Amino acid sequence: MAQGIIENLITELTKLPGIGRKTAQRLAFFMLTMSEDSAKAIAKAITDVKEKARFCSRCFNITDSELCEICRDESRDKANICVVEEPSNILVVERAKAFNGLYHVLLGSISLIDGITPDKLRISELVERVRGDSVSEVILATNPNTKGEMTAQYIKDALKSLNVRVTRIAYGLPIGSDIEFADEVTLSKALEGRREI
Repeated sequence: MAQGIIENLITELTKLPGIGRKTAQRLAFFMLTMSEDSAKAIAKAITDVKEKARFCSRCFNITDSELCEICRDESRDKANICVVEEPSNILVVERAKAFNGLYHVLLGSISLIDGITPDKLRISELVERVRGDSVSEVILATNPNTKGEMTAQYIKDALKSLNVRVTRIAYGLPIGSDIEFADEVTLSKALEGRREI
């Protein structure tokens, strides 16, 4: 009987992204040694997320209220909007502590082969925000891949008629790496994104 419930937990844990069978096994057996309070706290946190989490009505970040913390923060620079594909991207940008504006989450990227057309993303809401608010710059921080580039270009075209500066994050060589190990595309993008020093 106990073997069946452990196997069930392992099976459920392998449904999480990046969790293979061995990691799921380690987690399952670790959970067996946890205190009952700790295990219940994890279960409650998962239940709370599923019951209370929703999208911010303005930027589509994850929140438990009408507007997310960032949209409610009066100290943020409302003239700048950073456009990202997923709510998790906001955490990465915030960790860098280099941006103090607002965000707009697309909830994906254009992928015609997967049936994700521009109307399935939050692009029209972005256009309305820029049209209605006093936004001076929209920073496109979509992923540096084909889908991200296509999405960035589509947004640039959608905002063309509005009086707003549209920029794209620079990308290229990571800090601490050697040029000799860079591929051609990465090096090309690093050269395109160069700036005066």
